Amino acid sequence: MIKKLKKKILFSLAAAGILYLGFSFYANFNSLLITFQSFNWYLIPLLLLLAFLNYFVRFLKWDYYLHLLNINLKRIDSFSIFMSNLIMSVTPGKMGELLKSYLVKEISGTPISKTFPIIFIERITDFISLVLITLVGAYLFNFGREIILGVGLFFIIISIVLSSRKLALPVINILEKINFFRKHLQSIHNAYETSYMLLQPLPLFYMTILGIVSWSFECFAYYLILINFNMKISFVWAAFSYGFATIVGALSMLPGGLGITEGSLTFLLVQNNFSKDLAVASTFLIRAVTLWFAVLVGIVSVTFYQNRYGKITVEAI
Repeated sequence: MIKKLKKKILFSLAAAGILYLGFSFYANFNSLLITFQSFNWYLIPLLLLLAFLNYFVRFLKWDYYLHLLNINLKRIDSFSIFMSNLIMSVTPGKMGELLKSYLVKEISGTPISKTFPIIFIERITDFISLVLITLVGAYLFNFGREIILGVGLFFIIISIVLSSRKLALPVINILEKINFFRKHLQSIHNAYETSYMLLQPLPLFYMTILGIVSWSFECFAYYLILINFNMKISFVWAAFSYGFATIVGALSMLPGGLGITEGSLTFLLVQNNFSKDLAVASTFLIRAVTLWFAVLVGIVSVTFYQNRYGKITVEAI
């Protein structure tokens, strides 16, 4: 499993290297170096702290869902599982996050079909939170409204359907007539019961609020990077830009949104009349302290997890 992880991470690093090289040529490599020299590197610890606060608040959401399902894990185990899973940040569509369900099963014996919907519900609340963060900016700056409203409406409809037995059970009954799904009836029902419970109004409301808080930390980190380069922008614009780029990057289903997120961040800055070197430097920095820092935290956490529980042997991730 670790060998597969190494290959995936190395592949993503190679893809990122080629991508960032292309961005460097786009911005003019010499101008980009000069721009980096003007950055206050003492700001990095604060930026990493803000990114880590995002991970920590999202962990609170994960841990809340486990307790809601009466899955009894020690807080340290829950934290270890969540942080270890950050290594999967560069997997396509973050589907590698199913590692969390496997690790919960290894420790508590809980069936994967009961916990893997948590990952799906986490994504729903993340998208809704990001939509709420970006919605004001979309109208103020007259950009991306259709995409943001469409994404928000899509996930709200999914939430409504899954939280209503009257709407969801007829769909499940149809699936039961298909041979492929008939073989997995118990797993499907387990998954639905989990989704139904987690998408009730109060849990959905509380976790969406937590989502807004968690993503606001990274939005603020992006804002600090931009004003450090003496860009005269508001926090609302920074939050809108970062939230929008994160949404479209996630929708692309590419590993870590590579290319799409960076392209969106750079495009929005250039469209706002900032120079290419400033746009690319800001993009490189925010991705380094969010996406790639998450992978690093995941690597460290997996090492500690394996020292405590032994090697992770699952081959399906």
